[in-house]
Amino acid sequence: MKDLMGMMGKVKEMQAKMEKVQAEIAAMSIEGKAGGGLVTVVLDGKGHLTALKIDPSLFKEDDVEILEDLIVAAHKDAKDKGEAQAQEKMATLTAGMPLPPGMKFPF
Repeated sequence: MKDLMGMMGKVKEMQAKMEKVQAEIAAMSIEGKAGGGLVTVVLDGKGHLTALKIDPSLFKEDDVEILEDLIVAAHKDAKDKGEAQAQEKMATLTAGMPLPPGMKFPF
């Protein structure tokens, strides 16, 4: 019974740590760039677009497709960075725990 109580305490401790890490991840702000910095997007820790900056030199009618591609590329860059940062934070929390390969937290 003593072991069960100890295990329950560890589960509660792990849950508190998990909630803290998830809050840290949600509060992250990740910047992605494309076109050598001509397009910049900012995502929150959940992958939602919060800001978009476009260099004025791209505002030409014949460059619309290029601009659209750069926005998509910048968004992907920021999302990939955010996922990597979230995995890093979760790895410190789950160190030593046997998790299935490719399992992502908190998404």
